[in-house]
Amino acid sequence: MRMTKKDNIKNLKHKSVKTPSGAEIIVLDTGAVLDAEAVAMLQALHSRSTKGLKGHLKVLEEKGAENFMQNFYVGYGHKSIGDCGSTTIFIEGVSMLAAKAVQDWPLYSGQESSTRYIDFAKQKFINPLGNEKGEKILETWREFYIKSLPVLKEDLKRRFPIQKGENENVYNKAIAARAFDILRAFLPAGASTNLAWHSNLRQAADKLLLLRHHPLKEVQDVASAIEKALQKAHPSSFSHKRYSDTEKYNEYAMQKAYYYHSKSCPEFKLTRDKIDKKALEEKWVKELFKRRPNDKTELPKWLSELGTLSFEFQLDFGSFRDLQRHRSLFQRMPLLTLDLGFEDWYLQELPQELQKEAKKLLKEQERAIKSLTKDKFIRQYYIAMGYKISNKISGTLPALVYTAELRSTRFAHPTVRKIAFQITKALDKKFGKYGLKLYPDTESVRFDSKRGLQDIVLKK
Repeated sequence: MRMTKKDNIKNLKHKSVKTPSGAEIIVLDTGAVLDAEAVAMLQALHSRSTKGLKGHLKVLEEKGAENFMQNFYVGYGHKSIGDCGSTTIFIEGVSMLAAKAVQDWPLYSGQESSTRYIDFAKQKFINPLGNEKGEKILETWREFYIKSLPVLKEDLKRRFPIQKGENENVYNKAIAARAFDILRAFLPAGASTNLAWHSNLRQAADKLLLLRHHPLKEVQDVASAIEKALQKAHPSSFSHKRYSDTEKYNEYAMQKAYYYHSKSCPEFKLTRDKIDKKALEEKWVKELFKRRPNDKTELPKWLSELGTLSFEFQLDFGSFRDLQRHRSLFQRMPLLTLDLGFEDWYLQELPQELQKEAKKLLKEQERAIKSLTKDKFIRQYYIAMGYKISNKISGTLPALVYTAELRSTRFAHPTVRKIAFQITKALDKKFGKYGLKLYPDTESVRFDSKRGLQDIVLKK
């Protein structure tokens, strides 16, 4: 009897582990005949033998990948072998803070639930203190979010009426996306989300070395669950020996120096310029700057050898989540606090009656949060994502030019778009005289219904 695709999918054996708080970690079983460890073994054999793939497949069939990965990748420390096999991990029901912790990795690949296209009214909110006072703060944010959503949608339709020729369904989705963009500011960072993490075996193991010492207990639990799920899925690749001195060092680094916070953070400032000006005078550099077309073409990565620049600025936590996607930048993980206040843009986008209510809500919530706990790490769960954080980024010219141009588009969130324009202006002032051209999207946006086309949906 022939198996159908549905039968095959139904029979896949995904490896699942739950955390104490109810989050679920799932390592995907693709049903592949050659799993991640087998693929890694085949590539490793290729580096030591000229038998070719068919010969390696014969060795794999006879001996299996288990002992090979246990001996060479884990036992003998040939870490590059772990680069040759990949896995996909689904992390469900964790806070925004935990999601950012997993994604805080230069080689992170994956996706996360979007506050622009998902109604978070029914999402679980993580209350690490587990008390009624914390629950009340979280649910007060939710009540404002739920109550404000229909009012804001109607106000947006009044401000931005549908134009002739616009598709009504697309227009309504764009209105909803705009409303979610605004009201996400009133979602607490403890709001739960889902994310996927696609990683090679080596990077997953290296990231877990740090995650298990994260300042947040939730993240430690997530790291433990990921490791257990990976041990089930790839048992020969996640049995690394733990070294006491390494664990102590990573614990110190994560507990004492992971989060960054500056109460005196400037609105925006170029804080360090380590670009080689002499190299900028070379003809080949000027020609690369001059010839770059205005069609999203990136500067060659090897221009990174020119050096780096650093910026510090204030940006709300919601939009930091967009900026964090740029893995080519180095970014300290900012601590979410009440110190720098709430981003005005979100308040200004509300109709007058909601503005007054929102301002009153912020004052009441701030008082409640301050009296809730002195633990600065735990407080983050109860603070709304519209509060500003101190951001510090460093990057090469290729990385910064790409980031500034991409985040300046009319589809970017307005608060991160503002930072993109400021970076563009700083780069032009510093390097325009050397021929560097930048192509930000300076079009003034009334309201773009094309935002309604950016969702990902199944066709009926």
